[in-house]
Amino acid sequence: MVAQTMTEINQNQTRETAPKKRVLFIITQSGGGGAQRFLYTLLSQISNRYSILVATGSDGDSELVKKLQTINIAVATLKSLKREISPYNDIRACYEIRGLVKNFQPDTLFLLSSKAGFIGSLAAQFIVKNPKLKVIYRIGGWTFNDPWPKWKKKLWILLEKKSARWKDIIIVNNKHDYEQAQKLHIKPLEKLILVPNGIDPYKLYLLPRDEARLKLFEKISRKSGKVFQTDIIIGTIANLYPTKGIKFLIETAEYFKNDGRIIFTVIGDGPERKNLELLIANRQLQHKIFLLDQIEDAHKFMSGFDLFVLPSVKEGFPFVIIEAMAAKLPIVATRVGAMPEIIETGKNGFIVEPGNPAALASKIKELLINDRLSQEFSIQGHQTVLFNFTEDKMIKEIESIL
Repeated sequence: MVAQTMTEINQNQTRETAPKKRVLFIITQSGGGGAQRFLYTLLSQISNRYSILVATGSDGDSELVKKLQTINIAVATLKSLKREISPYNDIRACYEIRGLVKNFQPDTLFLLSSKAGFIGSLAAQFIVKNPKLKVIYRIGGWTFNDPWPKWKKKLWILLEKKSARWKDIIIVNNKHDYEQAQKLHIKPLEKLILVPNGIDPYKLYLLPRDEARLKLFEKISRKSGKVFQTDIIIGTIANLYPTKGIKFLIETAEYFKNDGRIIFTVIGDGPERKNLELLIANRQLQHKIFLLDQIEDAHKFMSGFDLFVLPSVKEGFPFVIIEAMAAKLPIVATRVGAMPEIIETGKNGFIVEPGNPAALASKIKELLINDRLSQEFSIQGHQTVLFNFTEDKMIKEIESIL
């Protein structure tokens, strides 16, 4: 046994007796999504090394809250923190944050998502006024890239530039957003840091293929009132927001309208549902593409898909794409956010321009008639995750920042 030096013993004793760093995490919505997935993954790995409080806005369901409770993370609700801009609610949210900071006494304020990033840093700068409080902001995709009117995009660019001065560190998860921040002069006090998302493929629970397909067909049959049993399921998992481009997937499905072997499924829910259902009805695609509602741990159904499509018009770094790769699915995705960093088109997947149903349909057809290429994408995609986008690497980089 190697003897420890007195210095090493003293260092170990200091680590054991030193109080844990206190971190207050604030996130805008408590439902499911990339930011929520990131936060849960992070806290499930580091919670024993820090004193942690999570504060969520009042929008969305309680999916995140339920998951955090399973790992004994304390959660508070900021009643006035909402996704949409509202001067009245936003000012009230600032004072709610001040109350949490006063009671919890954090060393670090860790903000997730655009609204929490602005409101949280505004509160820290002008209401809390604690010079020792470090402010870290992690953004999973700049909100000014959303398909919004020009005035709203310009407003959010202005808000991000202004509030960057109130943040010590800004973390982005893809090169596109990193380069945009530099170009637009979104500069934090200390550092702008790129930390890609990651998963542990060996923790990714997938249902056996036959079971996943059976359950998907059962859900589809209940939705349609007709028994379905097709050869090919083309699927995606997404919240039904305009940014996810599901309307373009519906238009893509129209190219396969007369092919009875193929159906499209979308697992997810959101404010665009009624508009999307109307589009499906207008295109007479009720028996071709199905919106299957939100499903807890939806990724487990990926084993029932034959091909995964990401039709988004805006992304940061979606966990779902590396989950699909880890599930060994061939992928067709759009050129948004981190996609060019993850997918080398023609090698481990296909990338097409966003908002182009014809291009999506063309690449889907190419994979459906070329088994060799489909299998190659499956293998290469899985390898991409194993070597480049691991959960362990993501956690270590975030913890080094903390």
